[in-house]
Amino acid sequence: MSDDLKKPFNRRLFLGAVAAGVGAQALPSRAEDFANSTEFESAQTPTTVRANISSFRLRDWQDYFANTDNGAILVDITSRALHFWSQDQSVYKLYPTSVPLTEELTRRGNTSVIQKVENPKWTATAGELQRNPDWPKSVAGGSPDNPLGVRALYLSWPSYRIHGTHDTRKIGRRSSNGCIGLYNEHILELYGLAQVGTQVLLI
Repeated sequence: MSDDLKKPFNRRLFLGAVAAGVGAQALPSRAEDFANSTEFESAQTPTTVRANISSFRLRDWQDYFANTDNGAILVDITSRALHFWSQDQSVYKLYPTSVPLTEELTRRGNTSVIQKVENPKWTATAGELQRNPDWPKSVAGGSPDNPLGVRALYLSWPSYRIHGTHDTRKIGRRSSNGCIGLYNEHILELYGLAQVGTQVLLI
């Protein structure tokens, strides 16, 4: 066992590992590494979208939702981007995200925001504690060690969330076991725009 793991817990190692585990029971051994460039494509460009971390393009809500009642969130797993439209369609936001590590861990379909939580508490699963007995059982909300960052939108699917992260290395990568992660400054903005009942579609 390394010296880092012998300590009560190492913040960098803990955040990096747990970011891959929020939203499911299994904790993957590593995260796939990707480039860091950001490239935007307009909706009028050719429909071929490259598969790197940030080759996402603007979207039209009408292609995915019947309406924007209560607002609408589209999460594009392939381009690793989250799109938000306000109910009156006057606000449109586009954010880079972290996405599930593998296809097996990816859930797609319709859900909705059922709860908004400021400084959410993180609680380890039984499986995580069994594999990592040195980890804390929970991390208080507001702690810089909290894998959920500063805000979380809980979805109707159990254990699935859209949340912030203090480990910014995870954004733009396949690095979670189900949840969608945003930079803290972006989840703060989205938290203020979304509401309980906001429609969510993962594609």
